[in-house]
Amino acid sequence: MSAIDFSTFPLYLAPMAGVTDPIFRTLCKEEGADVMETEFVSSEGVLQAWERNRRYAAFEERHRPLGIQLFGSDPAHMAAAARRLYDALHPDFLDINAGCPVPKVVGKNGGSSLLKDLPLLQRIAEAMVKEFAADGVPVTTKIRIGWDAEHICALEAAKRLEDAGIAALTIHGRTRSQQYSGRADWSIIDACARAVSIPVIGNGDIATPQDVQRARETTAVSGIMIGRAAMTAPWLFRQAKHYLATGEILPAPTAAERVAFMLRHARMAVESEHYGNELLTLRAMRSRLLAYAKGIPGSKALRPQLARVSSLAELEDILTQLPLSGS
Repeated sequence: MSAIDFSTFPLYLAPMAGVTDPIFRTLCKEEGADVMETEFVSSEGVLQAWERNRRYAAFEERHRPLGIQLFGSDPAHMAAAARRLYDALHPDFLDINAGCPVPKVVGKNGGSSLLKDLPLLQRIAEAMVKEFAADGVPVTTKIRIGWDAEHICALEAAKRLEDAGIAALTIHGRTRSQQYSGRADWSIIDACARAVSIPVIGNGDIATPQDVQRARETTAVSGIMIGRAAMTAPWLFRQAKHYLATGEILPAPTAAERVAFMLRHARMAVESEHYGNELLTLRAMRSRLLAYAKGIPGSKALRPQLARVSSLAELEDILTQLPLSGS
């Protein structure tokens, strides 16, 4: 993957529906994220309702290197949708979603349901790799370690995907049945990374700079993907990079700095009109604001207000109630 230098141990921002929109990606890029992927896009949606689904794949030049993540279950349709996305937007790579556990994706035989049919997953990868062979555009894949504890298939999946020609593989260390409970199994991620020659990016339970260092030093992964931890602390990328370079832990942002971050994110979102008007934008931002507020002294009492916020002025009024002096 020419756009990504794996010798630097890159830090990826995980694709998360409803979270990793262009505004959040911009903020994470500023905080040190090296590689990004869009929210997942439906292959059938791209082919049948392109204009309505195009916004999920939108990105800015400053987000590069960036991949568009696609889900679906038909090899020909996945390849055709990937071609439409690439010709319109020119991402640095295309990523196959074979890890999403949510029912609406799994119910369409996409996401982690592909782990129950590895030959189909391989055919999808082969179709997409063939589609872009002449263009030199990398195709990557994200998987989980298996469907459930009785069906751990990451190693076989990794080998099949390598044979199919994918350029890199991200592995989340949980099964689909675990969703986001329990602990990620990094021993399986490590075994896969040692079994294939393509770069493997590890994902799961990365919440501190020390977690990043531990993964780099104790496994064979070529990079790290950070998901849920970035939702509450996008500055984790900056902290992790500093720790890897110096061994020093940067102080966490103060409460005042976190509040300023919340306001900036909300203002950027409104200005972008990505979600529509101000009311629609603040509705879309509510879960983001609640995540950012977690742990700020005095914020617990304000959570009901944040969960109903509908304008920037209202958000500013709510946040002025926090005791930020000296923080």
